[in-house]
Amino acid sequence: MPVVRLRSAARNDLIDHFDFLEAEAGLGVATKFLDEVEASLAILATQPGMGAPLSFRDSRLAGLRKWRVNTFDNVLIFYPPMADGISVVRVLHASQDWWGMPGLRE
Repeated sequence: MPVVRLRSAARNDLIDHFDFLEAEAGLGVATKFLDEVEASLAILATQPGMGAPLSFRDSRLAGLRKWRVNTFDNVLIFYPPMADGISVVRVLHASQDWWGMPGLRE
């Protein structure tokens, strides 16, 4: 069974997105967001090559990919494929300056 590993920054990102959506759009939308994240991660874990590859100068970020959350197209999942699934580094809004975000530059 493919594995999804959430790094602490990614967990914090999901909490922040949930809190924002709950405050701005209600609990139903925030809950739907988490459901769509879960569905997106499940697909990526079984097909990790689906995401668009990214290029960074830092060799520690080699292999990093990005994918949009189902029905929340402005939310991006950043992950490297692993032998048994994926490791989610960050989950960021597309409008953020994600090229310089901690976890994507370290």
